[in-house]
Amino acid sequence: MTGDATGAAEIRGALRRLRRTTGLPVAFGGLVEPGGGPRMRISELCGTDTPALSGFAVASGNGLGGKAVALARPCAVTDYSASRQISHEYDVPVAVEGLRSVLAVPVVVRRRVRGVLYGALRTAEPLGDRALGAAMGAARDVEQALVVRDEARGLLAAARAVPEPAPAAGAVWEQVREAHAALRALAPKVADPALRAELLDVCGLLAPRPQASGVSLAPRELDVLACVAAGATNAVTAERLGVRAETVKGYLRSAMRKLGAHTRGEAVAAARRAGVLP
Repeated sequence: MTGDATGAAEIRGALRRLRRTTGLPVAFGGLVEPGGGPRMRISELCGTDTPALSGFAVASGNGLGGKAVALARPCAVTDYSASRQISHEYDVPVAVEGLRSVLAVPVVVRRRVRGVLYGALRTAEPLGDRALGAAMGAARDVEQALVVRDEARGLLAAARAVPEPAPAAGAVWEQVREAHAALRALAPKVADPALRAELLDVCGLLAPRPQASGVSLAPRELDVLACVAAGATNAVTAERLGVRAETVKGYLRSAMRKLGAHTRGEAVAAARRAGVLP
């Protein structure tokens, strides 16, 4: 799945949540296309009756969505076709779909607009703070997902750039171990299964080939050991993995039992001998 496809999936999920939480009959949106001038393409439709808006390109500054892109803030109109607050390049597809009241909320990541979420009514009435708040919450969900995806892509690139360490290359081994721990901590937070699998595949490449040791660690046990091997405390490990410190202790105890270890250090050493940690 490409990065754009991943972002589109996040937009789609956010639109469904927006309709469910607000009762708005129509929601749609899309991502800003990379390269050239800022232009958002509507790719996801939820609750529409016609394909009039599908694939429609919205230029920065034009219409309601273009205004949201240009200003990087939410915009709304009570009667789209009659509004004097926006330009009217897109009146035809909006009218074909029968939309009147419309709001547009930008998805902003690191001060750059990456997409727009719309919610709409087929009647000319104020959408209200509840609908706007829900749309802004949905946009924040997409923003967080895109941040995680960007971080994952960056970690993948960095991990692949780490040279294969020679037996005595201690500094390089530390790079490998830090990259491995970061990838394992991030993987469970990635919603896209293809990208998550790619992260775990790279983790496998960073670790030596498992020996015939009979050791079989659960994914979360390995996540915890990877953090511990990188020097993280239980509290830091819990924060990285998004779990409680007590949960980390439980996974660590279980891993130590399987590895026949009595201390954290022994567990890491045993996991490295078994080839499941770099």
